[in-house]
This record gives sequence, structure tokens and C-alpha cells, in this order.
Amino acid sequence: MAVNLPPDYAERVYAGWLGKCIGVRFGAPTESLTYHDIQRLYGTLTDYLQTDPRVFHPDDDLTGPILFLRTLDDYGDDPSEAAFGDTWLNYIADGRGTLWWGGYGISSEHTAYQNLAAGIPAPRSGSIAQNGSTIAEQIGGQIFSDGWGLICPNAPARAAELARRAASVSHGGNAVNGGMFVAAMNALAFSARSAREVVDRALDEIPADSTFARVAREVLAFRDAHPADWRTCYAWIHANHGYDKYPGRVHVIPNAAIIVMAMAYCDDDFSKAIEIANNGGWDTDCNAGNVGAVMGVLCGVKGIPDRWRRPMNDVFTLASLTGSRNIMDIAQAADLFIGHGHRQAGVSAPRRARYHWDYPGSTQGFRAFGDTSGIVTVAQTRVGGRGCLAITGRDLFRRRSMGASVRTYLRPGELDGNNYRGSFSPTLYPGQTLTAQVMAAPDASEGLLANFFVVDGNGGARIEQQPGVPLTPGVWTTVRWRIPPGDGHCLCEAGLLITAMHAHHIDERVYVDDLDVSGTPEFGIDFARERGETDAASQWTFVRGYWALEGDAYLGSGIGQNETYHGDVGWTDYAVEVELEPIAGDTHALLARVQGALRGYALALRPGRLALLRNEKGYTEVASAPFAWEAGGRYHLHLRVEGDSLTGRASGAGQQAQLDWRDPQPYRNGMIGLANQRACRTAFRKVRVSPCA
Repeated sequence: MAVNLPPDYAERVYAGWLGKCIGVRFGAPTESLTYHDIQRLYGTLTDYLQTDPRVFHPDDDLTGPILFLRTLDDYGDDPSEAAFGDTWLNYIADGRGTLWWGGYGISSEHTAYQNLAAGIPAPRSGSIAQNGSTIAEQIGGQIFSDGWGLICPNAPARAAELARRAASVSHGGNAVNGGMFVAAMNALAFSARSAREVVDRALDEIPADSTFARVAREVLAFRDAHPADWRTCYAWIHANHGYDKYPGRVHVIPNAAIIVMAMAYCDDDFSKAIEIANNGGWDTDCNAGNVGAVMGVLCGVKGIPDRWRRPMNDVFTLASLTGSRNIMDIAQAADLFIGHGHRQAGVSAPRRARYHWDYPGSTQGFRAFGDTSGIVTVAQTRVGGRGCLAITGRDLFRRRSMGASVRTYLRPGELDGNNYRGSFSPTLYPGQTLTAQVMAAPDASEGLLANFFVVDGNGGARIEQQPGVPLTPGVWTTVRWRIPPGDGHCLCEAGLLITAMHAHHIDERVYVDDLDVSGTPEFGIDFARERGETDAASQWTFVRGYWALEGDAYLGSGIGQNETYHGDVGWTDYAVEVELEPIAGDTHALLARVQGALRGYALALRPGRLALLRNEKGYTEVASAPFAWEAGGRYHLHLRVEGDSLTGRASGAGQQAQLDWRDPQPYRNGMIGLANQRACRTAFRKVRVSPCA
């Protein structure tokens, strides 16, 4: 079936992912509780139990759909099951983050990851033939599958096929049917007239003789016979398809029955749907998340009450190896899905700035601040047909200011929990350029200045653009600032400051649109200023090994491919350098253009030589030069990546070596990293990133 994008496609996708995030957050505190547990402890839930003002923690239900979508970026729009399996090994750390690591033979995902790592490819990695039906038919096949429907509007067969391939990495049988069903529901919700129609038509995309389809139709038949109260249906599900009827920790069938029940009894109301899904118990964040996504698409943004949106402020987090992409907002995620939807339809996607505020009510994580005597607020609005952020402040005069800012790095204490061990890199760096369109309201006063600022989380200093840019009422003005290069920083916040230079006490409003980040970073990392966070140094993620700070050094060791990463996977041409001290072992490396654990480049000290290596599901040495080094010495490594050209240099102990190589199939972008291999230990100091000279 062809993918045809409806006129309101973008807004519906945003509403769908918003609904997914709301459902997951709503259901998270009650995960694994039964209906009776919830009633006994809390009564009937109609709002968030979680009132913690901190950022919602990384959750597998949100990480998985975003992460597995990258398979299409890396392997094209028609990827195989094996390609989806490689995505797991590339973006998921070994034994931490992203998944429930409940044990081999207990957790479907843990089992599949270890199978993949041991060389058992997908789809066998998740199959009944390999793992048995108990492991293969747990819930994970459906909880990650919403996104395939979001990129295939009105094409349920195509959505279901992508879901089948993706789910087969870790699941089989009815769990794969669940993934196909969820994907098809999301695809159908773009044009369906009711939740019941969504369910009925989605069942056409899975085998009619499967247990999944049979139980779903039994739930629908029960609803038709007993339409008054979903609780009577729940009692029937509990008696006939409860956890005691199916093996394993979190079997797909009982939870699928809850999802179908919520869709069947919701009366096409978003809130009622996720409330039924959550109050029904069992895997509540998964069930409410799946239902929330479908109902978000079906009902649209207008059908989602603001009380569900406000606590989120559009922000969610992930737990993957790409640390700067672990801090996201719902609009940014929607843009990713929309881009892939356009590709599936064979048309070009519109290019949007990092922050564009096009979706109704979307704040993209920005919060207001000010030093006026009145309040300052931010809100999404439209001016002249364009979405933007409105900053409104009371009583501005004589250098009093208002503004809006967003977090560009998160400390562990800023999360309401971190069971999935999410770690982060900043989304913004010294040397990069901030650009925005800013307009004072037509009725604003003359004498308003706009300037960017960033906050250094390693010292607390606020670095401001000087001088400010004058704003003309009613005229869009470009504000641009290159953040000064610097060492030892962790940019944790960025924003726009509006300062009144006039002497009159006036209420002011300013609009901001198309705030973007560009340019090559230019900074140095001082490990003496970093701290231990989530099993690594602050600002770094890692795939494997033991990583710890000691004084001014970052030390790594382990039993395999021990690597730690920093920066953004979108960085292209740059130079990176490090001072390192080999302590034990035969391989000590600096990494560039790292796209995950399976792709990137390394400049390494290897026995008697300096070597340049290319990682494509394993490292291959592509160039080398003699370089005698020894344990305990200090050496400087420098790696420049520009286009298809790589230049590596090493110096130390009175020696120098240089390597030049062109990659006929180059990796064009990626993070930086530090690495060693089995039985190695290395101390890394003085990392620096700069534009290519």
C-alpha cells in the first residue's frame, strides 16, 4: 500500500508522539501493579500520580521507537531484520540503557542482545526456534512499534511489515503480531473515524488464526455484549487471559487484551482511553503509551487536554550511546518521524530549525525567567502564519529583563529517576553558532535589546552575547552569536535575553522563531572539572568497560571493545586530539566520526606502531607507521577528519609519526571517543576539538 501524506500529517504525528509520552509518564508509577493493586493503593487514576517537577526519566518505551528508527537512516528505507539487529549493537550499550536487562532467558531484550553479540543474527536472535515461546512472546514486540505507523500514514500493511522486521530482532510469534498490530493502528488512525474502526482494521494485518487475533476479537465481542462498563470486561480478561494463564514475566497477550479493551471502551476520548489502559494494570506504561500514541493521532492535538501536557513541557529523555541525542523534545521527535514519513512517500521533507514552535502548544522545553516586578511567561503562538514562541513580561524598564531558556545538558539529579542508566552529552558546545529570528510585538516600545546567553554547568558562569541586538517593533530581526571557544565547560543551558533600555514601566511581548545551532565546535575538556555521572565521566557515554575519573585523567579498562563517547553524531569535519598514557595492554585509541559501537574511525597506539583503523562491525587497520611507545609514557594523538580524508599524528618520547588515508566509502559524521581493547588500561587527558585548519 502506498504512503500518502494527509494535509494535517505533521500535526497528527506530533499529537501521536505527544500521546505516547503522556501515556508512558502516566503509566510509569503503576508499572507491574494489577488492577486490584491500583484500586487498593490509589483508587481510580484520572491524572498523573507523579508530581515530581524534575525531567521524566529515560524509559525503554520511548527510547526504543526513536532508536530503532535510525535503522532507516543507516541502511535505507527497506531494511532487513539483520539491519535492525545491527542497530541494536550499534546504539545500545552492553548491559545498560535502552532495554530491561533482566537476565538471559528472562528478559526477551537482554536475551536477544546477547544472542546478537554472540553472532546469532536477527531474526533468529529473537525467534521461538532460538529462545522458546516463553521468552519470544513477551510484550516488547509491541511497545516499540508505534513509530512505524507514524511514518506510514494510511498504509497499515507497510507499517506492519516494518514492525514485523524490527520486532523480530527480539521476539517471535504473538509478540511480533503485537508489534504489527500496534503499527497498523497508528497508521490507520490518520484517517479512521473511530477507535473501534482502528482496532477492527488493524487486526486485518496479522494472522487471523493467531492467539493475538483471537483474544482481541473476544475482547471486542465482550464489549459489544457488555458496553456499559469497562471494568466488567477487565474482570473477564483477568479470569480468562490474566498473567496466570501465560508464561513469563510480561506476556504480550494479557497486555494486548488491556489495549484492545481501552480502545473499545474509550468513546473516542483520549483521556478515557489512557485512563482505562492504566487502571487496567499489568504493564501500565507500555499499555497506556501504545494507546496514547494511537489516540493522539486519532484525536489530534485539540483532543489532548492541556493538563496532560503542562508537566512534560515537551521534554523527554532517552538512554542510548549517542548522548547529545538523549535529550529531546516532542517536536524534535515528531520532526524525525515526519522526515521518514516523507521518505516513505517519496517526497521531500521541509527543513525545520532545531526549535521552530510550529506545533500547537509546543514549548520545546523552553521556560520563562525575568528580573521584572511582574511575571514572565512563554507560550507557543502564531504570528503572520508562522509558529513561534511568545515571551511576555510585565513592567519592563531601565535594564530590567525577561527571557526564555532551555536545558542543553542534564545532570542525574535533574531526572525524577534513572533506572535505565541514561547518560548525556550536551546539545550545544563552545565555538558553535546560535541563530534566531526575533521580533518585538508591533505595539512594543523602542529600546528593546536581544542577546543570546549560555550557562557553564562546570562553574555556573553565564556567558552573554555582547552587545545586544536592537529590536524594531513589528520587524523580524536576525540575532546571531558564535559562542566563544573555551576549555573546561559543560554548556547546560542556552537562552535569549530581552532587556528594556527605556525608562517607562511597560508590559512587553517578543516573538522568537527558527532558533538553530550550526558550526563546528571548538573546545577543550578538562577532566579535573568533570565528575562521575552514571558510571562514566560527566558529558560522556560508554558502550563497555570500566571508566572512572582520577585527578585530571579519565581512565578506561575492560575485557572487550572498551569505548566512551562524547559530542553529537551530526558533527562532520573537525580535528580531535588527546594526551594519553598507556598503563597496560597493547591498544590505546582516539576515536572520530563515531556513529555508534559498529561504525567510526580510530587512531591507535598498537604494538610498535601508530595505526589508523576503520570500524565496520569490527576494526580493520587501514594504515600504519612505525612508532615505538611504552607503558607509562605520555603521548599526544591528533586525528583530523575532513571529507573523505583522514590525517593522524602522534608524538611523544622524542618521536613523531603521521598517517594520511582516504576512505573510498567514508563515514561523513559522528562523535568523538576514547578507547582501548581487552586487558588494556589507559589514562586520557586534555581532549580538544577544533575546526579543521
